[in-house]
Amino acid sequence: MLFSGGVIYDPVLISCTILVAAILLDLWIGEPKWIPHPVVQMGKIISFLEKRWNKGKYRKGKGIGLTVTVVLTVFLLTVSLLYIVYHIHPVVGTIVQIYLISTTIAAKGLSSAANNVLSPLTNGNLIEARRMLSMIVGRDTANLPESEIVRGTVETVAENTVDGITAPLFWAMIGGAPLAMVYRAINTLDSMVGYKNDKYIEFGWASARLDDIVNWVPARITALSMWLASFVIKGSKKKNGWRVTWRDARKHPSPNSGWSESMIAGLMGIQLGGVNYYRGKKSKRAYLGDPLRELVRSDIKKTIIYMHGGWIVFLVIEVCILLLCR
Repeated sequence: MLFSGGVIYDPVLISCTILVAAILLDLWIGEPKWIPHPVVQMGKIISFLEKRWNKGKYRKGKGIGLTVTVVLTVFLLTVSLLYIVYHIHPVVGTIVQIYLISTTIAAKGLSSAANNVLSPLTNGNLIEARRMLSMIVGRDTANLPESEIVRGTVETVAENTVDGITAPLFWAMIGGAPLAMVYRAINTLDSMVGYKNDKYIEFGWASARLDDIVNWVPARITALSMWLASFVIKGSKKKNGWRVTWRDARKHPSPNSGWSESMIAGLMGIQLGGVNYYRGKKSKRAYLGDPLRELVRSDIKKTIIYMHGGWIVFLVIEVCILLLCR
């Protein structure tokens, strides 16, 4: 307990409050366009440096320099801002920290993006559903049948439950807004330069590897959280979820994405993975799960439920850890 001006401050309870308030704020306001979003600014910095450094010789070294520069810049700016606002008043600092952490979370955005695909599907408008899917995936969507539109949406929600919700919460628990913002910077770096193509294979190496590292623990806890949440979600195949995840998670080309995707596949009794096309080029991914039934449009809504159930359990685990460490 800390005492200041006759008021008792409990750092652990404050940390718990900040985490809960941050995700509730995201669920309430999402990403309002009238407020400058930190991630947009990160993207501008990355784009500016990438255009100037991703050329000529020593691209791998330049890419390492990009990663270090962006991560350090974001960390120092966040720490400096919090230092200033906390000296104005602890309440002001707490509010700013809640807002900053909320900008690293995308629970509302992810749910809305999935529903934006589901809505035209429900109305039989495949053209619009394909267009909405193309806004959240990198694969070609122009000719996808309904089942493949559903698969793409389910895979995206499952994978981004980690990137967009639980991993930011994990790093916020450890280091507050500074580490949550650093995580988002690393994730943004990976999404912009972490591709395995001729342009980025060397330059984006450091960003991609660092993203794998910072997601390793959150990805596995997220799979466990989804499984625990399945005990209160009707129709969940709990034993199958555990079996499929243990069997198939490592088959995914990403060391982390396979955990939440395999868990979703197992719990729902569906099969994810398979053939995708990127700019006309065929890409074959390992199958995750067993095709116990065909994919249907309602699987999108069910995946959103697992997403929310997963982060809720994840947050409860974090709060329990903080309280036990008092």
